[in-house]
Amino acid sequence: MTLSRRRFVAIAAGAGAAAVLAGTVPAAAAPGLRRWKGVALGAAAEMILPADAMDLLPAVQAEIARLEAIFSLYRPDSALVRLNAAGVLEAPPLELVEVLGRARALSALTDGAFDVTVQPLWALHARAADPTLADLAAARALVDWRGVSVEADRIALARPGMAITLNGIAQGYVTDRVAALLRREGLTEVLVALGETRALGGHPAGRPWQVAPAAGAEALPLVDAALATTEPAGHVFDPATGRPGGTVARITVQAPTAVVADAVSTALALLPADRRAAVAEAAGATRVW
Repeated sequence: MTLSRRRFVAIAAGAGAAAVLAGTVPAAAAPGLRRWKGVALGAAAEMILPADAMDLLPAVQAEIARLEAIFSLYRPDSALVRLNAAGVLEAPPLELVEVLGRARALSALTDGAFDVTVQPLWALHARAADPTLADLAAARALVDWRGVSVEADRIALARPGMAITLNGIAQGYVTDRVAALLRREGLTEVLVALGETRALGGHPAGRPWQVAPAAGAEALPLVDAALATTEPAGHVFDPATGRPGGTVARITVQAPTAVVADAVSTALALLPADRRAAVAEAAGATRVW
């Protein structure tokens, strides 16, 4: 499964970068707006929201912490870490069941290019810069999305040593959950960037939000939709080979929700060009750059 640099930071040593919110400015130059910066799922995060909504930050941070306790790979007590350690998780959180269900559907759609069970490959390459063919084969034998059994009351991995990473989909899911919290509080013009970017409405100035998919890249307009970018160079492992892969230098996906944009950008980075459009459309993406 492909992981951008910002996703990689939650798994192994490396530098992360959150989305660049082009066109957003400090409060002094944008009356009524404030910028919050923090960390979500081990990566830099930020939001642009009305000044009179800053009292919602404790609720936002509590929701991020609650979801990190489910999806994080760097918290030893998270639901995901416990699943990986034991190979089974009884009475799993509903959010974990939902995300794994979404992941399974995309794995089927992409014939396994998107595969949440690639964690053994990350662990192998973190231990050895140039793993042996035997070690690669052993790690690849543990990678198979079909070996994850997901029921409302139980999640199980088919073989000892299998492990899951959700860093190609969970950031989008968390972004959507925070956006939903803000919408329930009545906010309609907010930009949320928790690894992936979700806009509620447009900019209060009556124009689209401007979101650059990477530092130095041209900004893209965003209104009531989501963007996710994958830059696979050096941070993509092809489940079919167990080695770094990727078919593009950068791919950006727009979708109605951040979880879809996140997962689809992750998947498309490993697919050949002639398959990307069909997969993106079937998965619910609206534009691909």
